[in-house]
This record gives sequence, C-alpha cells and structure tokens, in this order.
Amino acid sequence: MAQRDYYEVLGVARDASEDEIKRAYRKMALQNHPDHNPDNPEAEQRFKEAAEAYEVLRDPERRARYDQFGHAGVGNNGDFGGFGSAEDIFAHFGDIFGDMFGFSMGGGTRRGGPRPTAGADLRYNLNITFAQAARGAEITLNIPRMVTCGECHGSGAAPGTSRETCRQCGGSGQVRNSQGFFQFVVPCPTCHGEGYTISKPCPKCRGKGQVQETRELSVRIPAGVDTGTRLRLRNEGEAGTNGGPNGDLYVFISVDEDKTFRRQGQDLVLTREISFVKAALGHTITVPGLDGDLELKIAKGTQSGTVLRLPGKGLPYLNQKRNGDLLVEILVKTPTNLSARQEELLREFESSAEESIGDKIIKGVENLLGGKSKKKKK
Repeated sequence: MAQRDYYEVLGVARDASEDEIKRAYRKMALQNHPDHNPDNPEAEQRFKEAAEAYEVLRDPERRARYDQFGHAGVGNNGDFGGFGSAEDIFAHFGDIFGDMFGFSMGGGTRRGGPRPTAGADLRYNLNITFAQAARGAEITLNIPRMVTCGECHGSGAAPGTSRETCRQCGGSGQVRNSQGFFQFVVPCPTCHGEGYTISKPCPKCRGKGQVQETRELSVRIPAGVDTGTRLRLRNEGEAGTNGGPNGDLYVFISVDEDKTFRRQGQDLVLTREISFVKAALGHTITVPGLDGDLELKIAKGTQSGTVLRLPGKGLPYLNQKRNGDLLVEILVKTPTNLSARQEELLREFESSAEESIGDKIIKGVENLLGGKSKKKKK
C-alpha cells in the first residue's frame, strides 16, 4: 500500500509550526490509541502511521529532507518508523504522552524522592495612618510562620536517629501501576511521595520538620505609600523543606483617610472659604501643609470654585525625588443676615456697578471728540 503524505496523516498544512504538528499528533494518538479501540486493526494502523509522521516532522532536519525528496529522503519505507508495537511508541514518545495525560507511559520514570521545596509566601495586611503614609514610618510586625525545627534541623527524626529509605518505593517516592498499555506513576502510599519513612519522630515537631514561631520584624514604610501598595520582604515567609529556600512575606498597606486633606494620587486637595470682599480685593490666607502652615495669595477678582496650586507641597512619589502638589479650592462665601446699613451699601455698590450701555456709548463718543460732546442734563 502506498505511503500517505505525512502532513495529510496529521491533518496539518505544509507550513505548520512545531507546536501545531505536536498538537495534531497528540489528537491523533488520543483518537486511535489501542485502549480506546480494542480489536480495531485500522485504528492501530492509524496510530502507528501518525507516530511515523510525527517522528519525521518534529525533526527540522528530517522534515527538510522529506519536503525535498519525500519518503525516500527520510528512509521510511512503510515500516511505521521502526515502531513494532504500541509499547515502542509509548516508550519513544514518553514526553509527549506524559505531558498529555499527566503520567508516564513506559518512557522512563519521573525522578521522585525528597526534593527541595520553597516555603510558602505569607501575606500581612497593615493599616497605617495618613501621617505615617505621608512621612514614612518604621513599624514593628509580629509574624507567625513555620520555621525549620531546631531539634531535628528539619529532618523530622528524633535527635540521634535519621530518616530511613522507603522500602516500598526504594526512595523514589513513586510506584507504578499498569493498566493495559499504560503505566501510571503515582505517589508511594507508604511514604506519601517523600521517599523516606521516620520510625522515631522528633518530639518537638512530631516528625514534620517544622514548628510555628512568631517572628518580630521591623518594616520600613516609605513616604508616599497609598492603599494597595505592596511591600515584599524576601525570605521572611515560611521555611522551605529538604533544604529549599524560604518563601517571601508580602505586606499589603491600607491608609486611613485624613480629616484635612483629600488625596488624588500624590496631590493633596483642601477647600477654603473666603468672603466675597476678600475675593474681590485680593487677600493672603494661611493654609495647612504637611510640614507646617503655608501662605497662599488670593488674586483680585478670584471666583468661587477657583483651584490654586502650591507646587511640590503634596506627597512624595515612591522611589523619586519629587512631590505632588497641594491644590486649594477657593469657595467665595455669600453673607447672610445683613443689617440694614449693609444692605444699603450693597445696593449702592450694585447701582454703581450697573452702568447702562447708553452711558458707556456716550462716554466713548465724548472721549473721541475731546470732550466736545457732553451728556445733556435732564
């Protein structure tokens, strides 16, 4: 029977990528493997045919020769790549099937036994005041965490004794179970995947190799932090096992709101009321700052809602040598409960301010004529 084109066998284009070829082969292997198709010689043939195609196309050199010379260029003459049985295929492509199914299929065992494992990371939620966030602070934390047992030095065995290699798995931490063509590699039930057993556990840690203790840490809070800022303290998490590194400690910061300032990123905002007289004539007021009172000049004719900016008087930017600004919103206060005299003065002011358009035109003409045109008296 004539050999089929390898790209056709796997159902991929001739310019398919390595990942596309790999995925196509996995799909073909799943559909046609013998356990899913018992007593089906056609499925077994497709299974072997797909293995032969993948064996060639996964190798860039052999694929190039195949693209140029066809089957003759790679020396395959319908022998399914030399794979005599499904077991041969499982052994040859153990990495493919292991990735796909999560266990070994005769292609060698996964190395087991006790391995160095990093300790768990820890999280600590820290609430600070606005003043601490603005100026920075040194804060002491008490962190409960698992540490290496000082009695057994992490072995879990009582002093004077040691761990023993697991007799069931020989120290690999794994055992094999066969089912059809598949070999399932599972954690050893005797040592629970550790590769060793402890006949006499350490009395302090009860064989765990770790004990809990509370560690006092001094944490530097940088100036300018905001709610949601995360600080990472390396190696201050829980202890690793079998010589593995410690985890890290993550401090998540929450900042209280301030009674004086509103925060907009690194800018600070506050509101100040002034009288309409001071707004009209101009004035200098005193406003609070992070490092003491500040003077702010109000220009003549300032309108209510105007925002005045004091550059660099806000919060520091993290890891930068600059600050945000202080923004002062001016609200012009309207007087209430006026006396009769005050009302009279306001009316006079309004009357003098409301000059008619006709008056303005006449005055303009007078100015142009050098004063020759004069407003007639009634």
